[in-house]
Amino acid sequence: MKENSKKVDIKEIMSRIPHRYPFLMLDRILDYEEEKWIKALKNVTINEPFFQGHFPGEPIMPGVLQVEALAQAGGMLALLSGEYKDKLAFFMTVDNVKFRRPVVPGDQLIFEVTLLKVKKGSIVQCHGEASVDGTKVCEADLMFALVDKEKQNG
Repeated sequence: MKENSKKVDIKEIMSRIPHRYPFLMLDRILDYEEEKWIKALKNVTINEPFFQGHFPGEPIMPGVLQVEALAQAGGMLALLSGEYKDKLAFFMTVDNVKFRRPVVPGDQLIFEVTLLKVKKGSIVQCHGEASVDGTKVCEADLMFALVDKEKQNG
């Protein structure tokens, strides 16, 4: 990681996205380049509520939650831009999802999301990959709509 990396702690993440326990899937942002890419982290612990019902005795993190975590990292990538800081990122589509190996308690997920394009200033397309110990575990193409926070209920 570069010496001048841009880190974001959990308090700032929570100030930008509305997710809260148990659906906040990011612990921190390790680095990012505005409007280009982001690298985020989630520590997967046995205390996660989904492990109670997802393969008891052989706990595996559900793939859909891995995709949600990628989406949250992608949303943060958009929302860390000065231009979009007062917006909300609404997940629209996911394509080309691949799961490569199970994620289990004790794993540390690293999410790397790259911005592909912004359409009409409000639709964001990106590609995300999740890895554990340098091995890719999940990837997907994601799309978000950026909307004003005031318009979220309308």
